[in-house]
Amino acid sequence: MLNNTNHNRLLLLEDEPVIGRIIKRILSADGFEVEVAENGLIARQKIEAGNHYDIFVFDIRTPVISGMQLFEYLEEKHPGLTNRVIFATGDYVNTITRAFLQRINRPFLAKPYTPAQIKSMIQQVLQANCSLAEK
Repeated sequence: MLNNTNHNRLLLLEDEPVIGRIIKRILSADGFEVEVAENGLIARQKIEAGNHYDIFVFDIRTPVISGMQLFEYLEEKHPGLTNRVIFATGDYVNTITRAFLQRINRPFLAKPYTPAQIKSMIQQVLQANCSLAEK
């Protein structure tokens, strides 16, 4: 359990509605405020609107704007947010996906992942970002 008492905000980019609802329910039970975007354009609009997110979980392959393209947008327009991104993919064997993940050096979850795996990854990223903020 994450024991999230600070009510961190999370933006989940996930184009499969069932997965989005399950992850939202799981993380909300641990105190997260979760917003789900079903495509990268919706996610980008939420970020551009000035919404604050403590962590992002981006599916690599999503319609309109992919998770990779959304990350590249963050690199260009909001580079301070890139250290908050976790990727999820069921397509790690794809050479483009693999090369992208190696280039950006961000954590990723291989689909299908378990609730324990996503919670653990989120905790690791939040702790790493807290450590960076303290320096």
